[in-house]
Amino acid sequence: MQLRLLLVLGLASTAMGQVAPPPSHPRGVPASRTPAAKSAIRFEDATAKVGIDFTHSFGSAKLGSLVEGTGSGCVWFDYNNDGLPDLYVLSGRSLDDSMHPYPLKNKPQPPPHNHLYRNNGDGTFTDVTEKAGLDPDMYAVAVTAADYDNDGYVDLLVTGYGKTILYHNNGDGTFTNVTAKAGIKVEGWAISSTWLDYDRDGCVDLFVGRYVKFDPKYHNYYAADNYPGPLDYEGETNKLFHNNCDGTFTDLTDKSGIGAYIGRTMGVTAADFDGDGWPDIYVANDRTENFLFRNKHDGTFEEIANDAGVAYGQNGEATSSMGPVFADITRSGLLDLWVSDAHYNRLLKNNGKGGFDDIGIASGLSQANAQYVSWGTGVYDFDNDGWLDIMVFHGGLIQMIPQEHSVFRGLGEGRFEDVSELSGSVLGTKTVARGACFADYDNDGKVDAFVVNLGGRGVLLHNVSTGTGHWIAIRLKGARGGKSIGGSNRDGIGARVEVWAGGREHLAERVASSGYLSQDDARLHFGLGAAAKVDKIVVHWPSGREQTLESQAVDRVLTVEEPQ
Repeated sequence: MQLRLLLVLGLASTAMGQVAPPPSHPRGVPASRTPAAKSAIRFEDATAKVGIDFTHSFGSAKLGSLVEGTGSGCVWFDYNNDGLPDLYVLSGRSLDDSMHPYPLKNKPQPPPHNHLYRNNGDGTFTDVTEKAGLDPDMYAVAVTAADYDNDGYVDLLVTGYGKTILYHNNGDGTFTNVTAKAGIKVEGWAISSTWLDYDRDGCVDLFVGRYVKFDPKYHNYYAADNYPGPLDYEGETNKLFHNNCDGTFTDLTDKSGIGAYIGRTMGVTAADFDGDGWPDIYVANDRTENFLFRNKHDGTFEEIANDAGVAYGQNGEATSSMGPVFADITRSGLLDLWVSDAHYNRLLKNNGKGGFDDIGIASGLSQANAQYVSWGTGVYDFDNDGWLDIMVFHGGLIQMIPQEHSVFRGLGEGRFEDVSELSGSVLGTKTVARGACFADYDNDGKVDAFVVNLGGRGVLLHNVSTGTGHWIAIRLKGARGGKSIGGSNRDGIGARVEVWAGGREHLAERVASSGYLSQDDARLHFGLGAAAKVDKIVVHWPSGREQTLESQAVDRVLTVEEPQ
């Protein structure tokens, strides 16, 4: 069977420099940020240079409610299929004055809104929001992207307070609100969502998290708390919509078993954590035990978070969990789980027995994060040395307290060191961060980041690391679409990719949403260190097909199409 490979972009190989050797023990002193002896990871603020001008608004003169403090997220997605990641950023806006203890006397005109920035391919972006029709009248919170109808163009789901909108990509640079037509009905406060093909029929289904039953008239709280917290409101159920493969969805929340659980969702993601070929769902809850919904292969799920060791924090407490990320962080061939939260953050190593072991302290991560409130986060090999690194954005929880941000370089064997002080002044600039999304926006082989700051200027962090290793990025294209009725969903969501290079095996799974309120670039990025070629790539498609590619060149983006 002939394999169709499209080489999207070939780039010159980067020079391989020396990386500092790992320390003899994990570093981690919570009161200080002792830098490593040497670091190859470095970022700079490129926001103004690239033409992005975005300021988030929470809609009032002073932070005064749970709605306002939640913030917003962003997504990188290639909406026009030109091979370049474009950026869509969300914002809140002024609601009715009765909802704010500190309403704005003069409402800004035009109101604050979401922005779509088209990647021009020359290191700059153009604001095309108005032309695209992506300026909804809503208090927007989170966004995810997927080609739900397999027509070859990526669509958007925008969630927020009191409204959820499904945008269909028309393929001509514009989007149409098809929420009602598609049968998507989500009442109340929708927050993070994710796409997954939970029944493996080739069409991605939709999971929508809901936060709390917010009551703007409730004002019973201690002055030091600034406003009522999540436990002052009733929790909510989440929603699961089955894709009917005809442009419409059916609400199967109760039938699937999802509707039996009440939580306070903040972040969600989906991946096949147990390697049985079926995607599972992880829900990070605020001040409520987290959920892990294991796919039972029959259209239903069972909640196993407590048994799996991922329901509570390190001390058995229900933490304020924010952004979950599935990745093979320890390079064991299994998907580990990283969760940012308001305390220590959690690095959960997959034990291969249907559960996880908390190695946050042993890794050196928990101690270094203890002094912060952590929100947006990404797990990528920022210096392409072959080990995944972690970036975390911080900011005050209930007050507008700005904090610096963190980069942890992977040392192998589940250990990390804090290299934040050597990673550029942009990391030391204090902001009140919320959602963050990651992509190699300029296709130079180094993963960049955009962070949404609560009530402040959004920042593009350009990866300018030196002495980096080789890399390969893989774009997946499932066979489902057009006249084809078989194969995987067009985006390849749920596909698992193994890469062998330089005697090392790397694993990644194509997921939709990741981290807090946001979604990263669809392409899977692999840092390869000194390896000058890829020996083998194996793609395990959601359809069950297995595809092998031998001897591939490095330092480029490779598109892999599933065989028909």
